[in-house]
Amino acid sequence: MTHHLSNFENDVLKEIGNIGVGNAATSMSNLMNKNITMNIPYVHLLTINEIMDIVGGPEEIIVTTFCKMKGDISGTVYFVLSMEEASLIAKQMLQDETVEITIVEDMNDMVTSALREVANIVIGSYISALADFTNMQIQTTIPFLSVDMAAATLVTGLLEFSRESDHAILIGSKFFGEEMVEQAKSHFLLVPDLDSIPELFKALGVTDYD
Repeated sequence: MTHHLSNFENDVLKEIGNIGVGNAATSMSNLMNKNITMNIPYVHLLTINEIMDIVGGPEEIIVTTFCKMKGDISGTVYFVLSMEEASLIAKQMLQDETVEITIVEDMNDMVTSALREVANIVIGSYISALADFTNMQIQTTIPFLSVDMAAATLVTGLLEFSRESDHAILIGSKFFGEEMVEQAKSHFLLVPDLDSIPELFKALGVTDYD
Protein backbone atom coordinates (compact mmCIF):
# COMPACT_ATOMS: atom_id res chain seq x y z
CA MET A 1 0.00 0.00 0.00
CA THR A 2 1.38 3.36 -1.02
CA HIS A 3 -1.75 5.33 -0.20
CA HIS A 4 -1.40 8.72 1.47
CA LEU A 5 -4.17 10.46 3.38
CA SER A 6 -5.89 13.11 1.29
CA ASN A 7 -7.00 16.32 2.98
CA PHE A 8 -10.55 14.96 3.01
CA GLU A 9 -9.55 11.64 4.60
CA ASN A 10 -7.41 13.46 7.15
CA ASP A 11 -10.24 15.84 8.03
CA VAL A 12 -12.75 12.98 8.40
CA LEU A 13 -10.46 10.93 10.64
CA LYS A 14 -9.61 14.02 12.69
CA GLU A 15 -13.29 14.90 13.07
CA ILE A 16 -14.08 11.38 14.27
CA GLY A 17 -11.15 11.68 16.65
CA ASN A 18 -12.43 15.00 18.00
CA ILE A 19 -15.89 13.50 18.59
CA GLY A 20 -14.28 10.55 20.33
CA VAL A 21 -12.01 12.59 22.59
CA GLY A 22 -14.88 14.98 23.34
CA ASN A 23 -16.86 12.03 24.68
CA ALA A 24 -13.75 10.71 26.45
CA ALA A 25 -13.10 14.07 28.09
CA THR A 26 -16.69 14.20 29.39
CA SER A 27 -16.38 10.69 30.83
CA MET A 28 -13.01 11.47 32.43
CA SER A 29 -14.31 14.76 33.87
CA ASN A 30 -17.19 12.90 35.51
CA LEU A 31 -14.87 10.17 36.76
CA MET A 32 -12.32 12.59 38.22
CA ASN A 33 -14.84 15.27 39.27
CA LYS A 34 -12.80 17.96 37.53
CA ASN A 35 -12.72 19.58 34.12
CA ILE A 36 -10.70 17.60 31.59
CA THR A 37 -10.39 18.60 27.95
CA MET A 38 -8.78 16.73 25.07
CA ASN A 39 -8.01 17.51 21.47
CA ILE A 40 -6.59 15.90 18.34
CA PRO A 41 -3.67 17.98 17.01
CA TYR A 42 -2.86 15.70 14.08
CA VAL A 43 -3.66 12.56 12.11
CA HIS A 44 -0.96 10.87 10.04
CA LEU A 45 -0.61 7.77 7.91
CA LEU A 46 2.88 6.60 8.85
CA THR A 47 5.23 3.70 8.34
CA ILE A 48 6.09 1.49 11.27
CA ASN A 49 9.60 3.02 11.37
CA GLU A 50 8.15 6.53 11.50
CA ILE A 51 5.87 5.48 14.37
CA MET A 52 8.88 4.10 16.21
CA ASP A 53 10.61 7.48 15.86
CA ILE A 54 7.59 9.38 17.19
CA VAL A 55 7.32 7.27 20.35
CA GLY A 56 11.03 7.70 21.04
CA GLY A 57 12.67 4.80 19.23
CA PRO A 58 12.41 1.00 19.44
CA GLU A 59 14.12 0.84 22.86
CA GLU A 60 11.91 3.48 24.48
CA ILE A 61 9.86 2.11 27.37
CA ILE A 62 6.19 2.92 26.75
CA VAL A 63 2.88 2.18 28.43
CA THR A 64 0.58 0.66 25.85
CA THR A 65 -3.00 -0.54 26.07
CA PHE A 66 -4.21 -2.44 23.05
CA CYS A 67 -7.20 -4.47 21.95
CA LYS A 68 -8.65 -6.08 18.85
CA MET A 69 -11.49 -4.69 16.75
CA LYS A 70 -14.06 -7.06 15.35
CA GLY A 71 -17.35 -6.77 13.49
CA ASP A 72 -17.79 -5.04 10.12
CA ILE A 73 -14.09 -4.21 10.20
CA SER A 74 -11.27 -5.86 12.09
CA GLY A 75 -7.85 -4.81 13.29
CA THR A 76 -6.03 -3.57 16.36
CA VAL A 77 -6.03 -0.30 18.28
CA TYR A 78 -3.23 0.92 20.53
CA PHE A 79 -3.26 3.69 23.14
CA VAL A 80 0.35 4.72 23.77
CA LEU A 81 1.81 6.81 26.60
CA SER A 82 5.38 7.56 27.58
CA MET A 83 6.35 6.69 31.15
CA GLU A 84 6.31 10.39 32.05
CA GLU A 85 2.89 10.95 30.53
CA ALA A 86 1.51 7.81 32.18
CA SER A 87 2.78 9.12 35.54
CA LEU A 88 1.14 12.50 34.94
CA ILE A 89 -2.22 10.95 34.09
CA ALA A 90 -2.04 8.49 37.00
CA LYS A 91 -1.33 11.39 39.38
CA GLN A 92 -4.46 13.16 38.16
CA MET A 93 -6.61 10.04 38.23
CA LEU A 94 -5.52 9.04 41.74
CA GLN A 95 -5.03 12.61 43.01
CA ASP A 96 -1.66 11.52 44.31
CA GLU A 97 1.37 13.64 43.41
CA THR A 98 3.76 10.95 44.64
CA VAL A 99 2.96 8.59 41.76
CA GLU A 100 6.01 8.14 39.55
CA ILE A 101 6.14 5.29 37.04
CA THR A 102 9.66 4.25 36.07
CA ILE A 103 9.51 0.50 35.57
CA VAL A 104 6.66 -2.01 35.40
CA GLU A 105 7.40 -3.22 38.94
CA ASP A 106 6.52 0.26 40.22
CA MET A 107 2.96 -0.02 38.92
CA ASN A 108 0.76 -1.14 41.77
CA ASP A 109 -2.80 -2.32 41.23
CA MET A 110 -4.26 1.15 41.70
CA VAL A 111 -1.96 2.73 39.09
CA THR A 112 -2.54 -0.10 36.64
CA SER A 113 -6.30 0.14 37.15
CA ALA A 114 -6.27 3.93 36.66
CA LEU A 115 -4.28 3.76 33.42
CA ARG A 116 -6.42 0.91 32.11
CA GLU A 117 -9.55 2.92 32.89
CA VAL A 118 -8.25 5.95 30.96
CA ALA A 119 -7.32 3.73 28.01
CA ASN A 120 -10.74 2.05 28.12
CA ILE A 121 -12.44 5.43 27.99
CA VAL A 122 -10.29 6.79 25.14
CA ILE A 123 -10.41 3.62 23.02
CA GLY A 124 -14.11 3.06 23.67
CA SER A 125 -15.01 6.66 22.86
CA TYR A 126 -13.05 6.67 19.61
CA ILE A 127 -14.38 3.32 18.39
CA SER A 128 -17.92 4.35 19.32
CA ALA A 129 -17.53 7.58 17.32
CA LEU A 130 -16.06 5.65 14.39
CA ALA A 131 -18.93 3.14 14.46
CA ASP A 132 -21.57 5.91 14.62
CA PHE A 133 -19.91 7.91 11.83
CA THR A 134 -19.56 4.92 9.47
CA ASN A 135 -22.78 3.16 10.52
CA MET A 136 -20.71 0.03 11.14
CA GLN A 137 -20.89 -2.55 13.87
CA ILE A 138 -17.52 -2.49 15.62
CA GLN A 139 -16.73 -4.20 18.92
CA THR A 140 -13.49 -4.34 20.86
CA THR A 141 -11.99 -7.09 22.97
CA ILE A 142 -10.90 -6.60 26.57
CA PRO A 143 -7.83 -4.27 26.49
CA PHE A 144 -4.44 -5.54 27.58
CA LEU A 145 -1.94 -3.20 29.27
CA SER A 146 1.78 -3.58 28.65
CA VAL A 147 4.87 -1.72 29.87
CA ASP A 148 7.76 -2.61 27.60
CA MET A 149 10.09 -1.35 24.89
CA ALA A 150 8.31 0.07 21.85
CA ALA A 151 9.82 -2.58 19.62
CA ALA A 152 8.44 -5.38 21.77
CA THR A 153 4.99 -3.82 22.11
CA LEU A 154 4.37 -2.25 18.71
CA VAL A 155 6.58 -3.96 16.15
CA THR A 156 5.60 -7.43 17.31
CA GLY A 157 1.94 -6.51 17.07
CA LEU A 158 2.38 -4.95 13.63
CA LEU A 159 4.48 -7.69 12.03
CA GLU A 160 1.53 -9.48 10.45
CA PHE A 161 0.19 -6.18 9.15
CA SER A 162 3.56 -5.12 7.75
CA ARG A 163 3.90 -8.19 5.56
CA GLU A 164 1.39 -6.69 3.15
CA SER A 165 1.34 -3.05 4.20
CA ASP A 166 3.77 -0.95 6.20
CA HIS A 167 1.47 1.93 7.15
CA ALA A 168 -0.90 2.58 10.04
CA ILE A 169 -3.01 5.55 11.10
CA LEU A 170 -1.49 7.50 14.01
CA ILE A 171 -3.79 9.92 15.82
CA GLY A 172 -2.27 12.33 18.30
CA SER A 173 -4.20 13.44 21.38
CA LYS A 174 -3.58 15.86 24.23
CA PHE A 175 -5.08 15.96 27.72
CA PHE A 176 -5.60 19.25 29.55
CA GLY A 177 -6.70 19.42 33.19
CA GLU A 178 -7.48 22.24 35.57
CA GLU A 179 -4.46 21.45 37.73
CA MET A 180 -2.11 20.19 35.04
CA VAL A 181 0.94 22.39 34.83
CA GLU A 182 1.93 20.19 31.91
CA GLN A 183 -0.28 18.71 29.26
CA ALA A 184 -0.22 14.97 28.74
CA LYS A 185 0.28 13.76 25.19
CA SER A 186 -0.68 10.36 23.92
CA HIS A 187 -0.86 8.46 20.66
CA PHE A 188 -3.81 6.47 19.40
CA LEU A 189 -2.83 3.95 16.75
CA LEU A 190 -5.54 2.57 14.46
CA VAL A 191 -4.42 -0.50 12.52
CA PRO A 192 -7.20 -2.00 10.37
CA ASP A 193 -6.58 -5.45 8.96
CA LEU A 194 -5.67 -5.31 5.28
CA ASP A 195 -9.07 -6.52 4.07
CA SER A 196 -10.81 -3.91 6.22
CA ILE A 197 -8.96 -0.87 4.89
CA PRO A 198 -11.04 -0.39 1.69
CA GLU A 199 -14.25 -1.02 3.65
CA LEU A 200 -13.29 1.55 6.26
CA PHE A 201 -12.48 4.29 3.77
CA LYS A 202 -15.56 3.49 1.70
CA ALA A 203 -17.69 3.92 4.82
CA LEU A 204 -15.89 7.22 5.46
CA GLY A 205 -16.98 8.43 2.02
CA VAL A 206 -13.71 7.81 0.18
CA THR A 207 -14.56 6.22 -3.18
CA ASP A 208 -11.14 6.23 -4.86
CA TYR A 209 -9.08 4.36 -2.24
CA ASP A 210 -6.27 2.34 -3.86
